[in-house]
Amino acid sequence: MDLTTLTYLAVGLSFALYIGIAVWAKASSTGEFYVAGKGVHPIANGMATAADWMSAASFISMAGLISFLGYGGSVYLMGWTGGYVLLAMLLAPYLRKYGKFTVPEFIGDRYYSKTARLVAVVCLIFISFTYVAGQMRGVGIVFSRFLEVDLLTGLIIGMGIVFVYAVLGGMKGITYTQVAQYCVLILAYTVPAVFIAMQLTGNPIPQIAFGSQLQGTDTYLLDRLNQVVTDLGFIEYTEGSKSTIDMFAITVALMVGTAGLPHVIVRFFTVPRVRDARSSAGYALLFIALLYTVAPAVGAMARYNLTATVQTGAIGSPDGNLTYEERPEWMKRWEATGLLSFEDKNGDGRIQYYNDQNADFQTQAAEWGWQGNELDVDRDIMVLANPEIAQLPNWVIALVAAGGIAAALSTAAGLLLVISSGISHDLLKGTITPGISEKTELMAGRIAVAVAILIAGYLGYNPPGFVAQVVAFAFGLAASSLFPVILMGIFSKKINREGAIAGMLSGLVFTMGYIILYKGVFIEPVIPNTPDNWLLGISPEGIGAVGMVLNFIVAFLISKVTAEPPDHIQHLVEDIRTPRVTAAAE
Repeated sequence: MDLTTLTYLAVGLSFALYIGIAVWAKASSTGEFYVAGKGVHPIANGMATAADWMSAASFISMAGLISFLGYGGSVYLMGWTGGYVLLAMLLAPYLRKYGKFTVPEFIGDRYYSKTARLVAVVCLIFISFTYVAGQMRGVGIVFSRFLEVDLLTGLIIGMGIVFVYAVLGGMKGITYTQVAQYCVLILAYTVPAVFIAMQLTGNPIPQIAFGSQLQGTDTYLLDRLNQVVTDLGFIEYTEGSKSTIDMFAITVALMVGTAGLPHVIVRFFTVPRVRDARSSAGYALLFIALLYTVAPAVGAMARYNLTATVQTGAIGSPDGNLTYEERPEWMKRWEATGLLSFEDKNGDGRIQYYNDQNADFQTQAAEWGWQGNELDVDRDIMVLANPEIAQLPNWVIALVAAGGIAAALSTAAGLLLVISSGISHDLLKGTITPGISEKTELMAGRIAVAVAILIAGYLGYNPPGFVAQVVAFAFGLAASSLFPVILMGIFSKKINREGAIAGMLSGLVFTMGYIILYKGVFIEPVIPNTPDNWLLGISPEGIGAVGMVLNFIVAFLISKVTAEPPDHIQHLVEDIRTPRVTAAAE
């Protein structure tokens, strides 16, 4: 069976499964629509949480980042997984014990302020739309390559599938759909990794193959990869290019940003008991680890295979390069998507792939007649293209396509529901029209999801210039605005509404302003984005860590010089943290 037919079959069967689950798990109340009736088993919730978090960024982009950044890409592994430790220990069980539907609702109640709730809604919507635009773009890319349809058609199909199970099933439908999507994406990620690990090292376990010797040699995979990339003018794969303080700041920003992301936090509102929230976080870490421990091996093997494809002879020699006419079929297919391109700068018909920014290597390259790097490979294609590069069976490639779509759709659905709850529950019922009935609120939630899907589809097809630039912005925003105010709301009785609002706004404005200045959001960058110009040597990707500290400081100082929270709020904080002994509560 040819690749296109297999891909349609794999993706079609997965879509049928998702829609079937949505029909079975149709939400009939606001409780089921927002938090799945608080009746999800911790193991199922752990799977759903893992799928919700492991978006197109994790499935498609993370190994690509590691592939090209090497050691520097480890910040994503440490930051994203470390965030779940913070979430499990500091937030999840207490928020579940509080028992509300949304993060803004908790913030509004804890700080006895509609203004605080509105600020939280604004943060939530910005973060969620930033993410969901990227997910829809990922859906379009996977469709355009594997189903051979144009980007718009792919987006419309993806929007239609999400519409059915998000609007119909709400959180209940999304939860059980995400369980199925986790199974699809984890198989799609690990099966090719097992094949390629076996192919390169003879060891079927990717995590072990990563540190094993290449088959038939005495050379370890990473040692050979280091030699290969340095021969082409790149830095060693196992050597970092970032400063220690920047690595630390980015890791902290990603960790804290993860713990503060609304679409992740809301998953822990769906379990029956407080202790189940902590168990869910533990299971989620386990399920996430199955992918995240494989990612470094996938990144390294993809980079090695890509270089071996282009360099048919001696690495870094003038006659060792693949000719353009002899390029393999996988390169031709990815060229059609525009995510891989070749420009014959010196007219010799061969593909020169090297680091033309390395001043030391430029002299040697010039002697060979090379006039610049000629191969442009989008790092986002590495996971998707890796099975094709390794010439794996067509069914494995089709499985990867289904997994990439599952990863993007699972997160898109969770984000859209968070947007819906922010608009219908926090904004409409919580502020504008508090007297509306449950039926009206449920209808408003479904309409909000439908409108959000249309906006997300538009952003996926016509991404604004800032979408790609503010991936770190979403984490920085969550880290500098929502995480501190939630943490202080749980563990400090003395932080009042004035302190919380001032803290959120100061962290938000500082982080936003820094990234606008250096990366250009809506405007051209004002300051060159180089380490010499960064504050304390911290890049825009890591500045959320500084914004978080600023948020804490401002909140504490303002709370010190203004009135303490009312007694009932202080008792509420004590009650959130104090274990209950009744069986019903636990």
